[in-house]
Amino acid sequence: MTVQQYDAIGEAFEGFKALPIMRYAEVPSVLELVGDVTGRSIIDVACGTGFYSRQFKRRGATDVLGVDISSGMIDAARAIEARDPLGVRYEVGNAAELGPVERPFDIALGIQCLNYAETVEELERMCRNIHRSLVPGGAFYVFAQNPDYAFDCASLEDYGFRCEPVGEENGVGPKVRITALLDAGPISFVTAVPSRQAYEKSLAAAGFRDVEWVPLTISEEGLRTHGEEFWAELRAHPPLELLRCRA
Repeated sequence: MTVQQYDAIGEAFEGFKALPIMRYAEVPSVLELVGDVTGRSIIDVACGTGFYSRQFKRRGATDVLGVDISSGMIDAARAIEARDPLGVRYEVGNAAELGPVERPFDIALGIQCLNYAETVEELERMCRNIHRSLVPGGAFYVFAQNPDYAFDCASLEDYGFRCEPVGEENGVGPKVRITALLDAGPISFVTAVPSRQAYEKSLAAAGFRDVEWVPLTISEEGLRTHGEEFWAELRAHPPLELLRCRA
């Protein structure tokens, strides 16, 4: 998916978070992974329309900067900020070309960010730029496709998505087409699935340490709403995974 296609989505991107896998798995997993942000500063790289930027500002973060390569996404984020001011700042920027920040941040988020690298060199450059944006010991949290997902399990459509290999690879791994089944109509985009080795080597080369993979979990609300059986396939073959490390 090109930057121009993201530009065209705008605030429709907010609808992703209402899909079952997002509402009951991604969002609670990310919030639990990051934990208490009271008094912390955060850079949200590939922030989209600023969903997590706003979440963490409401949870007590003192300074939040959202950065995204798509001007359309940033325009939408700024429009939401104008309607409901929280004090979140937004800038257009590419993780692979991120310049030095005025003050390093305590926490960096990379939600569906690193998997857009086209080459290992670009992946390492993204990691170096994010590392440079953090204070020593600062935390970096990543959310992306599960590197081990085999695409041979039952459909994910009950959870609000389709996930299909496109039969091509770039420099970091196979490409996949993700389709969000929104009420207003499906939205598709293509990303890569870097290997664990590609992630871990690039993070280490950038200076990150204590790399830990964290499985996706289902919230208690999700279990109450849909029941255990509904989530059985997702638990058996999780398409998404989280990662944390420190600068």
